[in-house]
Amino acid sequence: MKKKGARLERELVNILWRSGFAAIRAPSSGSASKNPLPDVIAGNGKRYLAIEVKSRKKLPFYIPGNEIKSLRDFCGIFGAEPYVGLRIDYQDWRFIRVDDLKKTEGENYRIDEDVVFGRGMDIHELTGVSRQVKLFKD
Repeated sequence: MKKKGARLERELVNILWRSGFAAIRAPSSGSASKNPLPDVIAGNGKRYLAIEVKSRKKLPFYIPGNEIKSLRDFCGIFGAEPYVGLRIDYQDWRFIRVDDLKKTEGENYRIDEDVVFGRGMDIHELTGVSRQVKLFKD
């Protein structure tokens, strides 16, 4: 699973570069680092993004609350916008704002089809190439 995660992180970094953002993988994210680090950091001089990369075969899935807390902590210090970048097998990337995640009864977060397709953005929306107006109920 680590190989697939690293491959997807590299894929996302390349997509962001092609979209006008400088981007890097944070090599010690998810490891024993005591500092909060996202998987990918990107910026274009106007906007800065911190992305926690996830991949799954299908939905729903759960993200541990401590991962979202670390992402928020990093963004608070760095000044980046926090996102979860999701790649479901055989589908395009989707990017979900951390504030749009659904909290479970515990400390974790759930990502389901409503969140991914109702509130998630594609790469063009994330990078500002296009904007789609979405209407949904809370």
